[in-house]
Amino acid sequence: MDSFELIINLTIIGLLIPTIVFAYRLNRNLNILRQNQKSLSQLVQSLNEATFKAENSIPKLKSVTEHSSEGLKEIVDNAKTLKDDLTFINERADNLADRLEIMIKDGRTIKDEKNTGERFGNTKSAMPFRKDKESETFGVSDSRSEAEMELLKALRSIK
Repeated sequence: MDSFELIINLTIIGLLIPTIVFAYRLNRNLNILRQNQKSLSQLVQSLNEATFKAENSIPKLKSVTEHSSEGLKEIVDNAKTLKDDLTFINERADNLADRLEIMIKDGRTIKDEKNTGERFGNTKSAMPFRKDKESETFGVSDSRSEAEMELLKALRSIK
């Protein structure tokens, strides 16, 4: 029986060696898992803190947004008022430009009529109610009339 007991003991020793190696590896992996569990716990805690801060920031963001939107609304309302004023001024400028153009045409007509009257020996102006100096102010040279036309074009392009 001694040989039988020796065989059983050697078999048990042969099986215990891999068991010990397996237990050692298992223990090492469990230690790594425990260390990762601590870091995972810290990660979860950090996530909870960030969530808490974000939840507390939401009301502050709402109040800042409402305050900013009120300021922007005032600016937009002022801009609308200014736009209306500019539209009115632009319309008035168009009317003035049209009237100026009519006056220039009338002045040229008076000058042409005066020049035509002088050619035919008539020294009186075609429009007797205007003085010679006034009719001369309407008699604009070509370079000035071109400048006036450019001014009229610029005023119309402002629309």
